[in-house]
Amino acid sequence: MSSVPAARQALDFSSVRDLAAADMAQVDALIRARLSSDVVLINQIADHIIASGGKRLRPMLHTLAARAAGYTGDNHAKLAAIIEFIHTSTLLHDDVVDESDLRRGRKTANALWGNAASVLVGDFLYSRSFQLMVELDDMRIMRILADTTNTIAEGEVLQLLNIGNADVTEQAYLAVIERKTAVLFAAATELGGLLGGLPATEVAALRTYGMELGYAFQIADDLLDYLSDAGTLGKNIGDDLAEGKPTLPLIFAAERASEEDRQSMRRAIEQGGLESLEPIIEAIRKSGALELTRERALAHADAALAALEVLPPSEWRDALATLARYSVDRSF
Repeated sequence: MSSVPAARQALDFSSVRDLAAADMAQVDALIRARLSSDVVLINQIADHIIASGGKRLRPMLHTLAARAAGYTGDNHAKLAAIIEFIHTSTLLHDDVVDESDLRRGRKTANALWGNAASVLVGDFLYSRSFQLMVELDDMRIMRILADTTNTIAEGEVLQLLNIGNADVTEQAYLAVIERKTAVLFAAATELGGLLGGLPATEVAALRTYGMELGYAFQIADDLLDYLSDAGTLGKNIGDDLAEGKPTLPLIFAAERASEEDRQSMRRAIEQGGLESLEPIIEAIRKSGALELTRERALAHADAALAALEVLPPSEWRDALATLARYSVDRSF
């Protein structure tokens, strides 16, 4: 990432979090207030979600983009809460579809309260986000978020179609990433530019930044599935393979592996499970697929950085640049 000016290289994730701390405290307070319900089960699951932590990267991206755009009001907190509600609702639904029992190292809501409760509370979060959108009374914002939510739903269905399909291509994989992950990153940063009243070209640049960052983040996440463990990523190594999800490391490996290894990978995707996990991971590493996957993630992170160049210099732009690097390298 040689395109990053030296001044930005000195920042790390903790510095970004410190810069965003005041805004994120406002966002967290709003999230807690708006998650409240007269229905006890909703409060229980909402409290579990809040306690599960996470970096709240998507709402943070929005607040940073709004500040980078020169916004000085308070509506960014409400928009950040909307973005987090949409994201969290998708996680609740994802865990049901994937039959997951672990997220961020903690029991999932569906593991604790069952699938029905998780789906319904996910719906509650969706509807709560739309209530907040109406309060903002801005058709431009509602259109972006409505389109984004619909696209995410399409991505969920596309991913479902890909599960157990050993013939998924890189293009098909990227189509899922765009809809499931990148569009919400893009909406978060685009809405920041919109709040700040930036020219259309700079708003578009912020959207491009968010989209490329989303690609980089998810590709790197899928790479970590073959390198990490429950203690660092919040899920076990090989979970994607066990669920029959053909992510980029496996797609690249299948293109480069021996016929025997390729057939082993195909069986693992089509049948799920972890019976052949160790030899498959070894075959993936041997094929060079992990290095190639990281290169793809880095290329998207570089594209995100390039999109920022049209914005006026500021500590907020520097923070966005740092998050582009962090999306691939989670170690700093």
